[in-house]
Amino acid sequence: MFVVAGSKVEGRMSISSSSSSSSSLSLWCLDPTIPFPHSGSFPITKRIPAFVRPIKQDHIPHNVGLRHMSATDNNCTHHHTNLNQLNPVRTLLIDNYDSYTYNIYQQLSVINNLPPFVVRNDQWTWEQASFYIYHQKAFDNIVISPGPGSPMHASDIGLCLQLLHNCTDIPILGVCLGHQALGYAHGAQIVHAVEPIHGRLSEIEHDGCRIFLNIPSGRNSGFKVVRYHSLVIDEDTLPAELIPIAWTSSHDTLSFLETSCPTSDFYSSMGTQQSGLKSLSAYHGNGSSLVSLLDSSFHSERVIMGIRHVSRPHYGLQFHPESVATSYGRQIFKNFREITVDYWQGVTAASSIKKFEARMQVPYAVQPFSRSFASGRQSPVKETANVHCSISNLLDGSRPSIGTRHLKLRWKKLDSLAKKIGGAKNIFCQLFGNRKAKDTFWLDSSSVEKGRARFSFMGSKGGSLSKQLTFKLSNKRNGGHLSISDAQGNSRSVYLEHGFLDFLNKELLAISCSREDYTGLPFDFCGGYIGYIGYNLKVECGAAFNTHESCFPDACLLFVDNFLAIDHLNGDIYIMSIHDETKTQSSWLDDMQQKLLNLKAPASEVCQDHGLWPLVSSPFEAGFVTEKSRDQYLEDVEKCLRYIKDGESYELCFTTQMRKNIEELDPLSLYLKLREQNPAPYSAWLNFPNENLSICSSSPERFLRLDRDGVLEAKPIKGTISRSSTPEKDEQLKLQLRYSEKDQAENLMIVDLLRNDLGQVCDPGSVHVPNLMDVETYATVHTMVSTIRGTKREDVSPIDCVRAAFPGGSMTGAPKLRSMEILDSLESCSRGIYSGSIGYFSINRTFDLNIVIRTVVVHKGEASIGAGGAIIALSKPEDEFEEMILKTRAPSTAIATCLMESQSRKPAKQGTASIKN
Repeated sequence: MFVVAGSKVEGRMSISSSSSSSSSLSLWCLDPTIPFPHSGSFPITKRIPAFVRPIKQDHIPHNVGLRHMSATDNNCTHHHTNLNQLNPVRTLLIDNYDSYTYNIYQQLSVINNLPPFVVRNDQWTWEQASFYIYHQKAFDNIVISPGPGSPMHASDIGLCLQLLHNCTDIPILGVCLGHQALGYAHGAQIVHAVEPIHGRLSEIEHDGCRIFLNIPSGRNSGFKVVRYHSLVIDEDTLPAELIPIAWTSSHDTLSFLETSCPTSDFYSSMGTQQSGLKSLSAYHGNGSSLVSLLDSSFHSERVIMGIRHVSRPHYGLQFHPESVATSYGRQIFKNFREITVDYWQGVTAASSIKKFEARMQVPYAVQPFSRSFASGRQSPVKETANVHCSISNLLDGSRPSIGTRHLKLRWKKLDSLAKKIGGAKNIFCQLFGNRKAKDTFWLDSSSVEKGRARFSFMGSKGGSLSKQLTFKLSNKRNGGHLSISDAQGNSRSVYLEHGFLDFLNKELLAISCSREDYTGLPFDFCGGYIGYIGYNLKVECGAAFNTHESCFPDACLLFVDNFLAIDHLNGDIYIMSIHDETKTQSSWLDDMQQKLLNLKAPASEVCQDHGLWPLVSSPFEAGFVTEKSRDQYLEDVEKCLRYIKDGESYELCFTTQMRKNIEELDPLSLYLKLREQNPAPYSAWLNFPNENLSICSSSPERFLRLDRDGVLEAKPIKGTISRSSTPEKDEQLKLQLRYSEKDQAENLMIVDLLRNDLGQVCDPGSVHVPNLMDVETYATVHTMVSTIRGTKREDVSPIDCVRAAFPGGSMTGAPKLRSMEILDSLESCSRGIYSGSIGYFSINRTFDLNIVIRTVVVHKGEASIGAGGAIIALSKPEDEFEEMILKTRAPSTAIATCLMESQSRKPAKQGTASIKN
């Protein structure tokens, strides 16, 4: 669930080595401060992201790249050669705090046969960069990432302008912001585009220069690219040393529709499964596939899409070759590799550098989300006799050994029993619903249509191993107070200096169970933690701060040792129990089996006429009071649009909260009504009586899942439209959503963001998109859903995976860090539990988490609902307000229904809740 991004730390820079062959994907290691000759240790003042934490590698020589090989070296012959047979190309990848940088990282890792070395734009001084580039000769080329803001602002562009000015003899490729920086560095003006273009496509024509080798040009050529930019280079101000090499081929922008995408050789070579792909195709991002697109009604001036320097090997691309919907993106990165190889062949031939021996090894690249800084502490640098800084110094980033507690899992299966005894609802209410369902949980797959979900997990606190974790952030940027209550009623409080996710990571790494214990189970949860992580834990995941303090605990989790699992496909019930191997097992399995066998299905309920449910078109009709009035909401959407126009964000997921006192309602009854009226695959009920807190969620959205095979999956939702009561109109609305340019753009931006997040923790080349822009139908809405998958790297933990992606990108926008800062300045209160995640962390190192939307949080007798929508350049404020209201309809209708039923049972107490506008 949760994403930790690094702490302010001090340390030293070291790049370690590997003795692997040149065809292997070796790793760089980076530490947040870098010893530099005659300058001592340089402390970085900004937080260092988790994805540049060091890991331990074997020492090998560092000076082994293309810049050290002679032109006669047979290994440098690259034409018509398989990538795996090529020498690795060492790329310095400058991250401008963007949310697409690791899509570039994934591409280059495979194409270069070596992962890039990632440095944020304010992490090095020019002196430090120059030392590694020129003294250590550590890099063969440089790629400058996209990013928010403008190259005219030093805080947005950091080191990049100095690299472009000073590295005259190093191949450089700038993407989007990097492209604009190349122009600005040589005197071109950066201006607002006629229209901001984000998540939309254009056909490109080019001059055939080397960066576009083997790529078609012009209208109907199949070369269509994704654009994310509000600013452009003014072509009239280009200096003589910069030549335009690509332009939009027409005034029209394009929206993504359907595609017929053959299997990409890039990803099939990595062994990715290709079967079972949906109609909107499987996207592995940047094969040379043709995309079918629809012209929009928007027009813009012909815009420069690429430039190059006349005498330096420097190139800029305004579009995003790393996007999942850009065609020929992979070819562009391959061409840049070829340019780099040819450039250094020419340099070495001209300078007659002596050829290095064939035994030379490759260097190493930054490995995102290594565990060595998981607690915010660093490992010491191994000192050598030579105090002069070497990029191949060894950093010991290994995790200290932790005593692992081995737990034993036992389970029983009752075939096809669930349907016979009334299904999940009756089982929960009869076995766990007494005493107002205190200290209970229910991860409820109440919507299992079309295979969206299959299993539900339910139970209560009380086993011998059970305990509750309740965490509240302090006023500081990180850290907070944790309360731990065990099964014996004992409680203790501790202050977690390094935050909750660091604690949870250690907890999960300290327990395990044998794979033999869960072999044969059709689901992954074997016991462990169930609960929620609140949105404010974004400060443990890279966000700079929380403007607003949550009135709820920032995390509440139960350690679950006894529970039931229900298979909705077959009706099977699994009774599950874990216990310490050193202690006697309890009789819970046998006792629960007997209770289940004694359960009777309830008498047939009178089928309620849904027409009798109150028709709530807005939460105001149900008596909710919003944090923002309609006029305030519209004004804030306009502010979002201004931020987008200025290039500060591509997409802002703006939200608000609404509240209502419901002390007279039973929270469990409310949840049962919500799941009846709005069944969803990732629904959940949680009750924490010590906090006077109940959560009633009917979420249709999966945040992130890690299965036992190490496959990560995200299923972001972007694009929502209401349903109609007539089948014909309902189908029209579904098609309207599918072909909406705005909704496609929203979805595409978040898909690329999630690819980036998974790219930080997944094997190179494994991140792919088996389903892009599917439309799913629920009780009240149609939604546009995509699926992103990747294979987790072995050296990252489950919590590292959550840190890489939390909060879910569909609730923040992109670029994520800058967007969250903007949203904090616009939203008037904390999101609290809304926009966070509910789910489980299993003792077998798997997890499954939702996005907290379509949810009622009941705290101290008050119900709160959060809702919002993605603001992009195509947004209209009035439409955004109506979409926000639409998303509250299901939970507010459930409350109105419960209130109506409560009133009908108490005729003596007439009256309704007051309605405030």
